[in-house]
Amino acid sequence: MKFIRTAILGLAAMVGLVLAVQAQNISIATGGTGGVYYPMGGGLAAVLSKYVPGMQATAEVTGGSVDNLKLIGSGKPYVGFTMTDAALDAYKGEDKFKGGKVPLRTLMILYPNRMHVVTVDGKGITRFADLRGKRVSTGSPGSATEVMAFRLIEAAGMDKDKDLKRERLGAAESVNAIKDGKIDAFFWVGGLPTAAVSDLANTPGNKIRMIDHAELVPAMNKKYGNLYVEDTIQKSVYRGMDTDNKQATVMNILVAHENMDDKTAYNIVKTIFDKKPELVAVHKEAENFKLESQKQAATPIPFHPGAAKYFAEKGIKLN
Repeated sequence: MKFIRTAILGLAAMVGLVLAVQAQNISIATGGTGGVYYPMGGGLAAVLSKYVPGMQATAEVTGGSVDNLKLIGSGKPYVGFTMTDAALDAYKGEDKFKGGKVPLRTLMILYPNRMHVVTVDGKGITRFADLRGKRVSTGSPGSATEVMAFRLIEAAGMDKDKDLKRERLGAAESVNAIKDGKIDAFFWVGGLPTAAVSDLANTPGNKIRMIDHAELVPAMNKKYGNLYVEDTIQKSVYRGMDTDNKQATVMNILVAHENMDDKTAYNIVKTIFDKKPELVAVHKEAENFKLESQKQAATPIPFHPGAAKYFAEKGIKLN
């Protein structure tokens, strides 16, 4: 009888241990459905759930970087996609994060995020200054698109509230609005190609026009730090582009709360690199997930010790 009781207690302990392992649920904060964060996050959730023992990961639709950073700040088990400019604001408790710093850590450098300033022929917009007085979406609330759009507008010497008839729409909503004639242009910062922008470019009767703005990068960096680079979207990326688009780029990073345990952080980063082909199959921007890109100089947020351990094993010196 004593043996049976001991066996039952042992079995119960084993079941409890299994349940505890299975209870490691992680949410991946992504972005709107028309951008790159959302499908990329879905792919990441799938590989983490499949290959990390005991982990169940799910991707959540959010407003974008700012929302993601606030979710991580809640202390709940979140991993989030973000642009480095929004992440730095959160880390320092500035701008949209006044009154509360978010204790972030970088898990890895992801891929370049390209600012798109998009319009179509017939709107009278051929250069950035032509946005003055127009109906323009500067991105959804809670997005890093909005953060970067405001900084570009400021660098151009315009007032975001006085000089624009401003809307706050995500990528997919902006495309629908421009198709319906409700707005004249929109800002969107994302990977290449962005599905919503491709949709607009491929819509009969609309000829896409991408507005150059790379010349505004020096003024942005002077005020906010060296977060932005002058870059180019090749004319082959979206149908109907007549010339390459000279634009501003900022890096994407994957971040977590500083309290994430080292083993979890290590497993997440290791799985991303081990299963990179599966993520590339979801979106080709995952091709830009590179070990050689992992440098402290590329992110204003310190690396998580668990992530740093993985990179050290791969011979990568972060500093």
